[in-house]
Amino acid sequence: MTNGLTVGYAAMLEQFHPTEAVELSVHAEQHGFSGVMAADHFQPWVPAQGQSAFVWNVLTALGERTRGDLGPGVTAPTFRWHPAMVAQASATLAAMYPGRHWLGLGSGEALNEHIVARYWPEAPERINRMFEAIDIIKKLFHASLAGKDVKHSGEFYQLESTRLWTMPQVAPEILVATAGPITAKRAGRHADGLITVGAPLEKISGLFARFDDGARESGRDPSTMPKVLQLHLSWAPTDEEALTNAMVEWPNGGMKFPKADIRSPFDFEQMAKLVRPEDFEGRMVISSDPDVHRAEIQRYVDLGFDRVYLHNVGRNQREWIETFGAQVLPKLVR
Repeated sequence: MTNGLTVGYAAMLEQFHPTEAVELSVHAEQHGFSGVMAADHFQPWVPAQGQSAFVWNVLTALGERTRGDLGPGVTAPTFRWHPAMVAQASATLAAMYPGRHWLGLGSGEALNEHIVARYWPEAPERINRMFEAIDIIKKLFHASLAGKDVKHSGEFYQLESTRLWTMPQVAPEILVATAGPITAKRAGRHADGLITVGAPLEKISGLFARFDDGARESGRDPSTMPKVLQLHLSWAPTDEEALTNAMVEWPNGGMKFPKADIRSPFDFEQMAKLVRPEDFEGRMVISSDPDVHRAEIQRYVDLGFDRVYLHNVGRNQREWIETFGAQVLPKLVR
């Protein structure tokens, strides 16, 4: 890996007990991966995945056991959480591990957020809530670094006059997860960077263009702002094993519809019965050939991503980490 490209490990708390997820992250760092992304889930996608640990506890353990960057990729600061709580969790992690923590935010999915039994709104409201939450988090970071209190009264949230009493010297960067062009432009105006998942390159090029427009409108240079990719893949010693792993462990990767309104892993399990091998085509590389995966990752790097977090969907994590550490990561160039 050269010229500022970092390839990190996506620790899947939906699939692995938190102790194992930490051990696998340590193993990944020992084999050339840099940094860890872990999602804030309350439930796994399907019951077969079997886990869903509390991401902030795991990130703290990772801070102690590894040396790379740490990010919740992503958390929704809007339903289970009040934005002030996300700001406090993020500021604390950044204070404990200076220069290593970034805050990945998204508009949420019913799978995780409906558990507090509130009304689940349509996508436009979810997105508006997220950007108001970002405004609160940024206010708290900025005021707290200046030693001042701040308050907020908005459409969705109230914040009494307060500050964060534990702060890092530099506020964490805020990255917004999006797959839509309108949100991408707003993210360029209000956030520090962009997170997205693997998708057709022309779609991502469009996201980049809108994000860059928003960044320029806010008076910033988009070339200095991180563009982060989470890439799901399935590698195993044989193509057959790789396909089985995708079908059993990550059938949600073959579901070609928006998933944000589905509330239960058991509902996803029923939908998974409809997933066929061809449904993964163009969505996730399934191959026993490390070079096929390297070429796919390189296409995204060439498009402009500077940070990539890889998730191999199978349980064969150690074998995959060692194989990619030796045969894939050293050959990627930016």
